[in-house]
Parts: sequence; structure tokens; C-alpha cells
Amino acid sequence: MSGGKQVGIVLVSHSGEVATAVAELAKGLAGGGATAPVAAAGGTPDGGLGTSSELITAAAEQVDGGAGVAVLVDLGSAVLTVKALLAEGDELPAGTRLVDAPFVEGAVAAVVTASAGADLDAVEAAASEAYGYRKQ
Repeated sequence: MSGGKQVGIVLVSHSGEVATAVAELAKGLAGGGATAPVAAAGGTPDGGLGTSSELITAAAEQVDGGAGVAVLVDLGSAVLTVKALLAEGDELPAGTRLVDAPFVEGAVAAVVTASAGADLDAVEAAASEAYGYRKQ
């Protein structure tokens, strides 16, 4: 971790409750101490189901500490929303990256790895490796 900066994590779900719960789970499993900054961006501004460019942008700005922002998403249209924001070029902080990872397992891996001081490449790799987690 250079200069005390940590990678920030944004969790985008179609449900505000799901995004918040996964953020809390990931922080709780990160060891109980100080964790990397994590923000949930779930649902729409009025509390409905869906995704919101405004909520995603606000969450990314909230966790941006200059070491990059890893964005994990739950479903397809969330991917499209984040890709559109990235294409705009100025909507998300510099160094924001959409991470291809399973939502829950990837979030835990990303938060644990970022909390240990890893850089954005290592956070992305850890989250993506969660695709290989076997449950039997």
C-alpha cells in the first residue's frame, strides 16, 4: 500500500438491501479490524429495484482514496450501467475498474485483499479467482 492509500470497493446490486448486506458480510469477514473503504450502491434512489448511475457514482467517490476503485456487480444490467459510466470518462474516479467476479465471494475476496494493502491489480485478481471456489 503506497502512502497509506487503499483500494476502494463498490458493490452494485439491484437491491439496496442486498448491496448493504454483502458489504457488511465482506467487512465482517475481513478480520474485524480496519477495512478498506466499502460502499454499497444498491437499487434506485427511491428504494426500488434496479441500478442507479447516481448511486454508483456517489459510492465510487465516497471510497476513492487515490489507489483505485474496484466495482463488483450482481446482474447483467448493472454491468451495462457501470460500463456506460466508465465510457463517459469523467463520471467515475480515475482508476475505477469493473471487476469480473462472483458478487458475494468476490466481494469478500476483494475487501480482504484491499484491507491487507494490496493494489488494484491484486484486488481484481483475488476477486476474479473466486469463480474457482468449489463448494463440494
